Amino acid sequence: MTQREIAEKLQCSQRVYSNYERGELNVPCDILIKLADLHQVSVDYLLERTDKKETNR
Repeated sequence: MTQREIAEKLQCSQRVYSNYERGELNVPCDILIKLADLHQVSVDYLLERTDKKETNR
């Protein structure tokens, strides 16, 4: 997916999403949750707190 497509799913601008990717903005919790849902992984996986991609749902 492109940054623009992901940003649309996250309901933010492409520029804001790009800033998240570059580490120029902290990613808010609600966006982390949406990203985890989008990629079907846990938030802990995104935060590199686990190697397991699976969610506990």
